[in-house]
Amino acid sequence: MVSQQTVNKVKEMINENEVFVASKSYCPYCKRAKSTLFKEFNVPTDKALVLELDEMEDGKDIQDALYEITGQTTVPNIFIEGKQVGGNDDLQGLKNSGKLDTMLQKVLN
Repeated sequence: MVSQQTVNKVKEMINENEVFVASKSYCPYCKRAKSTLFKEFNVPTDKALVLELDEMEDGKDIQDALYEITGQTTVPNIFIEGKQVGGNDDLQGLKNSGKLDTMLQKVLN
């Protein structure tokens, strides 16, 4: 069971950053999602927070908090403007439908 303090900290990080990505450095789906956001769509890194959970002391707690918040156990766990997008498949679906452009409009301007 993750502490309420950790859940609140994670919610704060999500809300304070225009793009929030919980990732693991070795995960191919995370790499694809980060490439889509930061290379294809040129999301400025100063408008995003990317956490590499496998490289963080409290990474497991953060992932547990994200599960409590979203019900999603896997990474990447992506948020844009405080709203959960989901994982890489969800991100690619939004990209392919053209909806990701709209979602990122405010971030990119």
